[in-house]
Amino acid sequence: MRKDVLAKLLACLAVIVALFVIFVRPLAESIRQGLDLQGGTHVVLEAEDTDIAKVDDDAMQRVVSIMERRVNELGLTEPIVQREGERRVIIELAGIKDPDAAIQTIGKTAMLEFKDEEGNTLLTGTDLKDAQAAMNQQNNQSVVHLEFSDEGAKKFADATLANVGRQIAILLDGEVLTDPVVREPIFGGRAEISGQRDLEEAQRLAVLLRSGALPVKVNIIETRTVGPSLGQDSKDKSVFAFVVGIAAVLLFMLLFYRACGFIADVSLMAYTLLLLAILKALDATLTLPGVAGIILSIGMAVDANVLIFEHFKEEFRLGKGIRLAMDAGFKRAFTTIFDSNITTIIAAFVLFMFGTGNIRGFAITLGLGVLLSMFTAITLTQYMLKLLVNAKLFENPSIYAADGFMLFDPKEAK
Repeated sequence: MRKDVLAKLLACLAVIVALFVIFVRPLAESIRQGLDLQGGTHVVLEAEDTDIAKVDDDAMQRVVSIMERRVNELGLTEPIVQREGERRVIIELAGIKDPDAAIQTIGKTAMLEFKDEEGNTLLTGTDLKDAQAAMNQQNNQSVVHLEFSDEGAKKFADATLANVGRQIAILLDGEVLTDPVVREPIFGGRAEISGQRDLEEAQRLAVLLRSGALPVKVNIIETRTVGPSLGQDSKDKSVFAFVVGIAAVLLFMLLFYRACGFIADVSLMAYTLLLLAILKALDATLTLPGVAGIILSIGMAVDANVLIFEHFKEEFRLGKGIRLAMDAGFKRAFTTIFDSNITTIIAAFVLFMFGTGNIRGFAITLGLGVLLSMFTAITLTQYMLKLLVNAKLFENPSIYAADGFMLFDPKEAK
């Protein structure tokens, strides 16, 4: 027995197991979760041609940009806004408390207009520089303070100068928000919108005005809400499936491959930690299909070790020593592992490029999992197996692997 090599092996095993026990749960819980795991609202918007504006690629890019600004300013938890096809936008609002209010806000066209009593448009939302919700200290009412751009301030001054003693209506999407009487010309490029029920409503209006008007008309064609309790139930089932999957794989490898299986199990712990850490670093959103991709990739990670160990046994039966049989097993298995994993990576890439939403999440976790499985099988597993063999801890070769539930007899080796 070589104590120095054994010490390296034990240190390596202890570090991996300790890191797994300490960090696997915090890492898993820190990853951003999709609405199917924590509840929320799924909204599908579709743009529509009108006489005023036609739908094109530039208009859709602006719609996505404006929607992103709107949901971000609403303070929602990790919203997802993505384009689907030529005319649709998918918005996922995870952890939202008031889905109806949020849907109304993101679905507004937000066309702001200032009109005189004859219906002439004096200013539009394009003349705005900023909009902020506040409480009027005099009457304790919720209001929205408007600040115009330089050009808008000049337009507003001219409009109020020409309409002293008359009403100027402020309209949002054709609906009158307020129609105050102009008592005197207003200079300085500032105005105030009153009439909101509470501060929250004023804040939603300010968000709409700050984010700007949508360039084309959009319609809400689908809404789907996942309740927090349903999301929690999905999360609990996902955790259960993950634990059962890991436990089944670990037990299988121990029963069939003995010491080699134990090394593979420890490598699997390192693989799981690396996968979760990368998902966290990429700020990925974990959904139910993503969890399925992780569980599937765990099985594929073990598949690489199975190929290596089976070739290891074949080489041993041909009369090679344990060390030479192990090296030959890794070399023979590499081509098979590489070919099979490359085809899976290609499939994951195609799903990511042409899929949407949850399908892309599945593709990301599957593709990352396959790449990491190759890395851990070819490097970490091989390194620890070499330490195990060089430590000469076991004299009986049957300790290293078993043929099914029957130990292979080294005497049968040629």
